[in-house]
Amino acid sequence: MSSGALTFLDTNVLLYCMDDRVPAKRDRAQQWVTACWTRRCGRTSAQVLEELYANARRKFPTAISAGDARAVVRRYQHWNPWQIDQATLETAWAIESRYGFGWWDALVIAAAQQQGCRYLVSEDLQHGLQVDSVQILNPFETGPDVLEGEPPVPIAIAKVQR
Repeated sequence: MSSGALTFLDTNVLLYCMDDRVPAKRDRAQQWVTACWTRRCGRTSAQVLEELYANARRKFPTAISAGDARAVVRRYQHWNPWQIDQATLETAWAIESRYGFGWWDALVIAAAQQQGCRYLVSEDLQHGLQVDSVQILNPFETGPDVLEGEPPVPIAIAKVQR
């Protein structure tokens, strides 16, 4: 049973946990991950874990071994990563059409919605944006203490693209 708002962490947050090039971002990402583990509220998707594995193997100046990258991915299996199914595809297509998000971002948002997440933590999307039931938080603009209280007031509501 979780003790905090269900929170979906995007690939970039998980990657920053391993990135020593920017210590401030590494530390903040680690705070988010630790908070999600402690509160048992962390969520992610198979898509995110696939991206995590691929990028962990090639993104850093000294690439980590395949075995180490697999160990990192296996750790997040405890979060029951969302498997993309037909309902998720339909939701992602609707998000893409209604709000004008790119496909991969729409798929991440849809996976967060399908899991009942209140928050999607990502550096790649607009901080504070409310997309239906999910609020996007930039981990470097707000800390994980937000999980303890009332949700922040959305900065913007996603608008239908015309």
